Order: sequence, then C-alpha cells, then structure tokens
Amino acid sequence: MPGPLVVNNSIVIPDVELVWRFSRSSGPGGQGVNTTDSRVELTFDVAATTALTPALKARAIERLGSGSITIAASEYRSQLRNREAALHRLAQRLREAVAPPPKRRRATKPSRGAVERRIKSKKHRSDVKRLRRDP
Repeated sequence: MPGPLVVNNSIVIPDVELVWRFSRSSGPGGQGVNTTDSRVELTFDVAATTALTPALKARAIERLGSGSITIAASEYRSQLRNREAALHRLAQRLREAVAPPPKRRRATKPSRGAVERRIKSKKHRSDVKRLRRDP
C-alpha cells in the first residue's frame, strides 16, 4: 500500500510526507478488538509539502485554516481498509482546498418581456381573487 497519493492529474504527494499513527479502535472487532491497532490517523503538513506550488499551498492553507490536515478513520475492522479510507478522504479534502474559486456572477437585470410577463401574471391572479369575493 505504500506509494505516492495521487490527488489529481497535477498533484502527487510522496509517501514520505504522510505521517501515520495507529491505535486501538472502539466499536466492532470481534476477538481481535483488544489486540489490533485498526484506528488510523493520517497527518499531512500542507505548509511544508513540496507537492504543491506556492500559490496552491497558500490557497489550501487559507481554506483549511491551518498548516496541516489530520484525518482519523476507524469505521472498518481492518487497518488496511481504514488506511484506504483515510487516504481517500485526504485526497478529497486537498482537491477541495486547491480548487480554483468559482467564477463571479455578473449581475444582469430581467428583460422587459420577463418583467411584463411577471406583472401580467400578478394582475391575473389578483383578478381571480377579486372575482371570488362577495360583492
């Protein structure tokens, strides 16, 4: 399972920059619940990485609010599956953190026809309600 983490086409994180910690997990585990270290904590230091350009690094730190990301995974009984889940979540968080900002919306005003249709439908609704009233 060791190897670089592919975040997207242009970002690949070397495995030496990923810090793993293992501990005992709560929850289901059968007989091995007290002996296996199946809980996984994956830490990645965004500020010190060489995989990101300075612009992407600054954007990621701004969006994440700190210089490092820690992902904990303990939903599976096996350490291997928890490691895969942690890698998947880290890649997802990094993709979201380095994504370019959305394009700004250019404000436009409604067309004259749209305004006229809106007013016509409001008048029609008003007439319907007015005709329902008792004289």
